[in-house]
Order: sequence, then structure tokens, then C-alpha cells
Amino acid sequence: MTAITESAITSVTAESLRDILQSAGYRVELVTDANSDIAILRSSTAGFAFDIRPGNRLAERKDQFVDFTFSAWLNIEGELPLDVVNRWNALRRFGRLQVVPGFLALVMDVSMIGGVMPDFIKAQLEIWDHLVQALVPYLRDELQKLGSAVPQATAETPADDAPAPEARVA
Repeated sequence: MTAITESAITSVTAESLRDILQSAGYRVELVTDANSDIAILRSSTAGFAFDIRPGNRLAERKDQFVDFTFSAWLNIEGELPLDVVNRWNALRRFGRLQVVPGFLALVMDVSMIGGVMPDFIKAQLEIWDHLVQALVPYLRDELQKLGSAVPQATAETPADDAPAPEARVA
């Protein structure tokens, strides 16, 4: 049996999660989602904007939640074959792609149910960062295999009015 000397994290607030990301070197802003009127975190890696959305809230503490979702959105112009999406999902264990009309979403859920060590959240952030950085090369390679009908993809956050960084998949 291993002794645990650190206190387990069983929930976070948007502010405490922001602090964790900032301590890992990310610029993070706390914004209100215009569609749902909830506080979300917004950051970026490798030129891609991403959001962190709270999940299940504690009944007794509405500002705390026990899970959250990383999400990054690509605006797809043209057709994206579902085989490309399904192959990503078959090859990657943690993050998954899904097609939403007009968009390709990369999402990853993180749960703290039962308690996790503080480094667990940083490790999940590292996994997320790796997935985001692997996405464009993956799409580029897969779409080049399909031939010249290559759609253009731009990184976007659907609720964000500001222009998102662009990543061409060609």
C-alpha cells in the first residue's frame, strides 16, 4: 500500500481550475458563454483556441464541479469523410472527434469523482495539449491520402465573436 501525502482534489471552481492552468504556463481567461450564461475558461495551444466547460456541479456548492470538458472546434469548409473522424477515434484513447454540422469538435472529458491528486489535472492538460497539437498533422495526412478534394479547416470557438487562429489542412 502506498501512502499519499497530498490532499486529493474532489472538485474545482472555475477560478481554481484557471489557477492550475496558469501555473502550467497557459494564458487563461474566465468568460461567460453567451449561449448558456455559464462561466467557462478559454485558452489556446499551438494556435488553437479551446474552452474548458464545467460539468456536474455539487448540490451543496453550485460554484464547484466534479468534472469538466476540454473542447476545440474546427470550422470545416467542404466535406470531411467520417472515416477520417472514426480512424482518429479508433487510434486515440482519450480525446475524441465528432462532427457537428459545419464543425469538427475535439473533446476530452476529465473526471475528479472519488478524488484525484493535484498533478492529475496537470497530466490531463498535457494529454489534451498533445491531442490538439497532433490533430492538424493527422488531418493533413489523412486528407492528402484522399486526393485533391481537401477541405479547409479553421480553428474556431463557435460562441466567440473574435476571429480564431487559422490552420489550413492542405
